[in-house]
Amino acid sequence: MNGLMMVVAAMGMVAAAPATAQADVQAGPPADASAPMARGNSTISAAVTVGTLGIGPELGFRFSDHVGIRGNATFLGGSGSTTVDDNEYTASLKLRSFGAMIDVYPFGGRFRLSGGARINHNRASLSGDFINESSVDIDGVTYTGGQVGILSGEARVRKFAPALTLGWSGSNRRGFMLGFEAGALFQGAVRIQQFTSTGTLRNDATFQARLARERQNVQDDVNDYKVYPILQTSIGWRF
Repeated sequence: MNGLMMVVAAMGMVAAAPATAQADVQAGPPADASAPMARGNSTISAAVTVGTLGIGPELGFRFSDHVGIRGNATFLGGSGSTTVDDNEYTASLKLRSFGAMIDVYPFGGRFRLSGGARINHNRASLSGDFINESSVDIDGVTYTGGQVGILSGEARVRKFAPALTLGWSGSNRRGFMLGFEAGALFQGAVRIQQFTSTGTLRNDATFQARLARERQNVQDDVNDYKVYPILQTSIGWRF
């Protein structure tokens, strides 16, 4: 009798073992309380971008670890001085552009290659106040400050400008983001518009011809600047 009971008990233990193992598989391994919670991939980001294009909002959408798209609008204003043919001008710069970039992450991580274009409304104005000057040289001819007055001109660039950059955008995870990119905006040659004068010779044909050549001298100085550098930093949040 005791032998029969031992056999029955052993059979019960064998039958219970698969059920116990199945319960352990379903329950999974015990949780590690010290392990950090994993954050899922991000698809949408909102940031502020600051750099040579100006400052403004930026929105991004990442389709996968390898492809994304961004769009931003940037604005900035400033002024400085420049000298052309010994004549000093005040230059005022207004940056205003809008653009979109397609981002390719070749390694599926942080490094990206980007290509796109911007609608470029960047402009610069030149102004030279020579009213109080005793003499002003215009195209090799000396005039009085009263004859020249204030010279004004405006510089413009091509409105549609392709762009290429290399960048780094941090990991594709929800939370704080910090990005950086460097590249070039192919805006073409800066075009200097016709100079105008407020002096007593402003309607004189000979003076106007020399003023046109003065404008060309300024144009010659900026003809080589067909590529505008892009250096931008972005700070924001991935949702």
